[in-house]
Amino acid sequence: ESSLIVRNAHAINHGEMPVLNQKNSNFFFERHAYPEDSARAVVELCRRRLPAYMKCADPLHAIQVLSPTKKGACGVIALNAMLQAALNPPCPEKPEIQYGERVFRLGDKVMHIKNNYQLEWMGEDDSDGTGVFNGDMGVVLTVDTEEKTLVVFFDDGRTAEYEYAMLEELELAYCLSVHKSQGSEYNCVIIPTVGIPPQLMFRNLLYTGVTRAKKLLVLVGTEQSVARMAENDRKTLRYTALPALLCQNER
Repeated sequence: ESSLIVRNAHAINHGEMPVLNQKNSNFFFERHAYPEDSARAVVELCRRRLPAYMKCADPLHAIQVLSPTKKGACGVIALNAMLQAALNPPCPEKPEIQYGERVFRLGDKVMHIKNNYQLEWMGEDDSDGTGVFNGDMGVVLTVDTEEKTLVVFFDDGRTAEYEYAMLEELELAYCLSVHKSQGSEYNCVIIPTVGIPPQLMFRNLLYTGVTRAKKLLVLVGTEQSVARMAENDRKTLRYTALPALLCQNER
């Protein structure tokens, strides 16, 4: 009940402006007016500032960036490229495979994005089975550049091997869309709130992103963009003739 994340989530749900930067809280706001500046701030938060603040031994899993949009400087695609370069840069000891515009490198944080009922997996307890599903997250465990295959170690302890043609089912997961994060929780969440297309600036999206955080939340952007999203509930309104039709049926 004392968590500012919880209280601000209730405020957002009621269309109210959340409390920003209250001392000794778990909800923070960093002001940056431009998407490019916000993107650089997000990278620094992930690479240096938040791991030091949280005294976190495994920031890759503890910190999750969520973006309301896929495109733009603060979109999923651009932030994944920047975060990969900052948190898992290329080096001779880290083999990698390029698939289209995506590069998968040893140690990368990835997500499976398409239900595959035939993909075989092995468990840590020597169990085995088939089926890897949309939203399963893990880390690239091995990369074979000659065979163009890689193995992913998933968060639940399973491992699965991907042939080259199957890499279309993987995406980098340093940054996820708010939509793809639904149903998940993370110790720390960072959300950029600038550079968002007007059609995505609505209350439910902000509320969903905020409620993914368990221990710490950081918004990066402007107060105006946060207020605009909290106020805009047009996405949730449903205009329907159903009540009138039901009344007619009763008559």
